[in-house]
Amino acid sequence: MLKHHHEIHRTDRIGWLRAAVLGANDGIVSTASLIVGIAAANMDQAGIVLAGIAGLVGGAMSMGAGEYISVSSQADTEAADLAVERDELDRHPQHELKELAGIYVKRGLDAELAQRVAEQLTAHDALGAHARDELGITHELRARPLLAALASAAAFSVGAALPLLSAVLAPASGRVATIMLSSLVFLAALGAVAARTGGAPRLRGAWRVVFWSALAMAVTAVVGYWFGGSTV
Repeated sequence: MLKHHHEIHRTDRIGWLRAAVLGANDGIVSTASLIVGIAAANMDQAGIVLAGIAGLVGGAMSMGAGEYISVSSQADTEAADLAVERDELDRHPQHELKELAGIYVKRGLDAELAQRVAEQLTAHDALGAHARDELGITHELRARPLLAALASAAAFSVGAALPLLSAVLAPASGRVATIMLSSLVFLAALGAVAARTGGAPRLRGAWRVVFWSALAMAVTAVVGYWFGGSTV
């Protein structure tokens, strides 16, 4: 008797994982860069914290709204394509059946088997079969605007809170270095976790996040130092 073989797939995580990783990463990078730039311009701690809070709130709202609008556009496109396909199935069912069978032939089935498969899937759920095999739209990967928006805004808030906390706790003499280093540690951990969740190598995920984030913070620190005329 064969034992049950359980496979773990990650494609159903793509929507919320992408939004959450992007939100958390942007929360850390943008808030840390903002704080570092202001700190390099010789702003006092109260001003730094206020700017960080403003960046957290504004960024979370912006990320949530942007994600909702973007994914809603995707959802609208999917709905429009499904409406067209539904109309075609109503008006030209035989043509759509032939089209579906042709898709299966291209995927490697012989014509007779492809025809039988197309007929059975059409009888079971014609629109679902065409959505999946003709349009590439599946239930797992369907656009979910609200979920993406909430995941992005929440992740941004958590990410932004980390450099903000570092700014509160860091000593004045080494504030910029402390914020940058702690933020890079957070980003490395985020990159590793995101890569692990998505099934990718953790070291590669951490490295690419750290490299580009360090560059962003360094540029912002230089700009803040230049305009502020302070010593970091």
